[in-house]
Amino acid sequence: MANLLFIALGGAFGAGLRYVLSAFIGRHFDSIFPAGTLGVNLLGCLAVGLLWEPITQTTALPHARAFFLIGVLGAFTTFSTYGIESVNLVRAGEIRLALLNLLLSNVLGIGCVLLGLGISRLAASAA
Repeated sequence: MANLLFIALGGAFGAGLRYVLSAFIGRHFDSIFPAGTLGVNLLGCLAVGLLWEPITQTTALPHARAFFLIGVLGAFTTFSTYGIESVNLVRAGEIRLALLNLLLSNVLGIGCVLLGLGISRLAASAA
């Protein structure tokens, strides 16, 4: 039951953060391209890469995985939004932008996860 509470609290925080950052990024791009969603997804991928090992390898914070990885990042990343925005780009005839969104979100997202893991490992080895 405690895990559910941590997930719910983390989810509320992550959803609010997603809204604020997506709107902030989106305001700086005057385009049909969903830059806010892309930015949030890339930041979420980087964050999961940075946090995965430190959180999953420690027993010091038993509810950290539920709060951060499931709650905050689960609500923060917006792959369902990414999916519908990609489909809507196709529906609008914007095939190139849809393909660009798919390519950037997936390739850069996985790259950000790897970057986050690398930074996390370097930080752990330096400590």
